[in-house]
Amino acid sequence: MVAKISIGSSLYGALAYNGEKINEEHGRVLGANKIVLPADGNINIGAMAENFKAFMPKMGRTKKPVLHISLNPHPDDRLTDQDFEILAREYLDKLGFGEQPYIIYKHEDIDRHHIHIVTVNVNEQGKRLDQSFLFRRSKKITNELEEKYGLHKAQREKVSPDTPITKIDPNGDIKRQIQNTVKLVGMRWQFQSIGEYNAILGLYNVKCELTDGKVNGREYHGLVYFATDDNGNTIATPLKASRLGKFASRTAIENKFERDKDRIDIKPTKRLVSDAMAAATGKDDFIARLKEKGIDLVLRYNDDGRLYGATYVDHNNHVSLNGSRLGREFSANALHLWFNDPAAKPSVQPQPRQTQGQQIPHPNGGQQSQSTGSQQQSSGPAPNQQTQSGSQTQQPQPSQQRQTSSNSYDFDFDPVLPGLGLFQTGPDFDPAEEAFARRARKKKKKKGRGL
Repeated sequence: MVAKISIGSSLYGALAYNGEKINEEHGRVLGANKIVLPADGNINIGAMAENFKAFMPKMGRTKKPVLHISLNPHPDDRLTDQDFEILAREYLDKLGFGEQPYIIYKHEDIDRHHIHIVTVNVNEQGKRLDQSFLFRRSKKITNELEEKYGLHKAQREKVSPDTPITKIDPNGDIKRQIQNTVKLVGMRWQFQSIGEYNAILGLYNVKCELTDGKVNGREYHGLVYFATDDNGNTIATPLKASRLGKFASRTAIENKFERDKDRIDIKPTKRLVSDAMAAATGKDDFIARLKEKGIDLVLRYNDDGRLYGATYVDHNNHVSLNGSRLGREFSANALHLWFNDPAAKPSVQPQPRQTQGQQIPHPNGGQQSQSTGSQQQSSGPAPNQQTQSGSQTQQPQPSQQRQTSSNSYDFDFDPVLPGLGLFQTGPDFDPAEEAFARRARKKKKKKGRGL
């Protein structure tokens, strides 16, 4: 059983998230402590919040008093509602929150049923409960419960740079799928604009949009992520970047852009695109030749059917480049003219071949360059790659073209593989907890020296 703990400041937000699930008939309330549950089963989020506030001081020093916990058993565990409630109450007792006000929700919106618990970490006097080594204690408790009740051992899924990226499954956990896709794209790819970023995400039926505005006179700038179908249509409720993690935030992405914008080497991609364009007889032939070289061409059209965006997604070098970055002849405008008039085909100059390094055959028939320069090695096959015999790899086949009317903005992400830490969060690591442990060790050493 995997326990996930979020510590936050918004009681109403945690209650609203779960209450809406219940009201949409995607789950139900299993139990509560010190909270009055409605007789008709309909969740009044405002009334729930007032119930909690009755046990909380009006003025408190704790900035983040809310605990939102999910308990996720192994898919092979078949648990009744009573089983879930027993596990939740025993878990909270062992964690030291058994006497707190709380509500237990069961979620049934995905095949893997699980429970959510909303509680608070302050008592009626405003004193914060003991949260030392909270995540470690939680892991120990889930292990004990698995042993006590004969449950399967369940471990949180770890994402590594070698983890395959797959298209969104509409019947699966949308949030978790988007989360993993964003993490892996951030680990594996390089890009410098929202259009280039979306060109990659779109291969896996994910897109993002910039959000800017004002709330209560304060400006905000963020990102929102969407799950889509193969035609780019949204299929689920959009998710704010804050719900996915810091690695997905606009701040993190823009900061990475500033650090990595000079790392992209366009020459390998430009050489492949030039070769394909020189030999191509038209639009379809050009797209096919690019695909043979491990490159997806993502085209964007406005509502009038005018081509306004062209992005080359190079799976060999894990880079996404708007056509204008490669050169005027590869831009959307040049392609628009060519696709509508064969006589307007752009004239491309032969690109110098790389003399340093080794050429490695690519699974789809192209060449992957392994250089001593800044060029990044491929960490896995393209999602739409084919072998030389024509058989598909295990990765799903994304669409060759994606039509959308979204605008293009400057943007970037970190392409670097392991070691930076931003995209790698372990299953039981909490920075605040580890910082506390370090301070305790230092204090102990100082006492020893004083003696």
